[in-house]
Amino acid sequence: MRQGRRTHRRRAGDGPHRAPIAASRVRLGALAGAIILTLSVAGCADFSQQDREQAAGQFSANNESFQIQSTPPQSTPQNPTSAPPPPPGPCVDPDPAVIATCLASTGGLRAGDDEGAVTIVAERTTGKIVTTKRYGPQRVVASFDVDGSGDGGLVDFAFSPTYQQDQLIYALITTPTDNRVVRLAPGDVPKPILTGIPKGATGNMGALLFASPTQLLVATGNAGDPAAANDPGSLAGKLLSLTDLSSGTTARPKVLTSGLGSNVALCPGSSGALYMSDQGPTEDRLQSVDGSGAATVLWTWPDKPQIAGCAATAGQIFVTETRTQRIEAINQPTRQRPTINPPVLVLEKRYGALGRITAVGTDTGRLQVATVNHDHGQPVPADDRVIFISPPPPAGSNA
Repeated sequence: MRQGRRTHRRRAGDGPHRAPIAASRVRLGALAGAIILTLSVAGCADFSQQDREQAAGQFSANNESFQIQSTPPQSTPQNPTSAPPPPPGPCVDPDPAVIATCLASTGGLRAGDDEGAVTIVAERTTGKIVTTKRYGPQRVVASFDVDGSGDGGLVDFAFSPTYQQDQLIYALITTPTDNRVVRLAPGDVPKPILTGIPKGATGNMGALLFASPTQLLVATGNAGDPAAANDPGSLAGKLLSLTDLSSGTTARPKVLTSGLGSNVALCPGSSGALYMSDQGPTEDRLQSVDGSGAATVLWTWPDKPQIAGCAATAGQIFVTETRTQRIEAINQPTRQRPTINPPVLVLEKRYGALGRITAVGTDTGRLQVATVNHDHGQPVPADDRVIFISPPPPAGSNA
């Protein structure tokens, strides 16, 4: 297990922080416009028997570094709460921070513009990627045939770094036989890129993130089997690197980190940082990932509030919690200030059970967060929802 470990909840240290990894940011304003113009990309998966039986095979560890590329924000963030009067109907939430309503249980989440007014969200159980804003309308960007039982389904998605040219969408999905990464091109059916990721009744939630135009990071859950996460012969509970993104590839993924738990999320930060959250067997964790892919624990939650996602922006790392219905924030460690301060409560029990969270733009301090009340809470008529929040800067900052 190539995973660093701190025994204390607070990270102490005087040494170097991490190898530089530039934060991944899509040009969201242009991307959202391209998506709206190419909604015909939607389709349903049609996996052949050969695809279903395709195995991932054995794979080797990786000691290579990777670099997540960054792009500047496209526009000055505006307040997305400036909206027209609400339309009639049952899917209207009077809270001005709510920008999407009446979604099926949610999976991955992306901001659709640099202001935070538009969201792009996966409906885990229906297999649809939906883009919308406050008072809608909802438009389906893509659709996949998924097994939405347990916590599986449309787990996460990522747009190609060159989406405006190739319009490719990558997705981490659950099928009747496995979890897998697929690629969807306009007018086509999804094609498998990586198959054979173990499927379980739980522990299917993972994440996708492009480290570069030619490298896709895939974080997989442990499929409900902690032993599989440490098994080098299993794809469960791993942070993987895919560099061959062609359809039907037999290339073996490289393992960057092993021993991951369930509900694994990836979040790029500023100054080249990459963070990863998961629900471990004995505690929930937030970890940093260095340039070689090795993970170091920054903070743990022994009370297991069910960390569901993370997002890093404006010097803070935010985590969402499903059981306790909270958002907490800790400071991003730097070379100058490597010590982690105790988490600060940002939001509690206002929108119910919380799922994935994403940063808006680049270091704007603004966030979008999705609820998972259909699975873990007490849903209201407008659930599930996406909420825009702009937390205050950390104490002592110059923001």
